[in-house]
Amino acid sequence: MICRIGPFLHSSGINGKHPEKDKLSPDIAEQCAQMFRNVRLVLEKAGAKPEHILKMTFFLPARNLRPHINQHWLELFPDPHSRPARHVHSEPDLTSGMLVQCEFFAIVPEA
Repeated sequence: MICRIGPFLHSSGINGKHPEKDKLSPDIAEQCAQMFRNVRLVLEKAGAKPEHILKMTFFLPARNLRPHINQHWLELFPDPHSRPARHVHSEPDLTSGMLVQCEFFAIVPEA
């Protein structure tokens, strides 16, 4: 799910699947909320924080679903002057049932 080489941290696709239940909600809002919780879990396991993220890329089956990302984006990055870059791709062929996925690139200070 993540690869770290020195201070560089890159995730693979992180989706909205609940880690303990191992299933996706059929609801885009619930998948987005869980995806952002999963991002936080991945960062924590890597010893990183949201402020270490340089860029996030999101994949949605349709661009009109972008507003579902925004609420959680603003919660994770409340300061408009220190948000990472982001890009949203339309990906109509996401895995069955998956309505959102993301990946990130971060630089984590070495302790």
